Amino acid sequence: MYKTIYTEVEVDVDLGDFDSDDLIEELESRGSLPTQAGDSADILREIYEKRRLGQDYQQALDRLIWACLGKLV
Repeated sequence: MYKTIYTEVEVDVDLGDFDSDDLIEELESRGSLPTQAGDSADILREIYEKRRLGQDYQQALDRLIWACLGKLV
């Protein structure tokens, strides 16, 4: 006879014990990994250039926040 038992266990874990690829994979599975390439990188370059030239970069910053977080303030 078999029984299924569910329990909750609290365990202290050192994240240093995990490979970076494992951590990235976990974040991807949760949908919590910020975009690192593509449009976000282009927008970040645009912000950098505008800031460097003393130009207004607020709209580009808003686009970057939207691309990474999916929401605006």
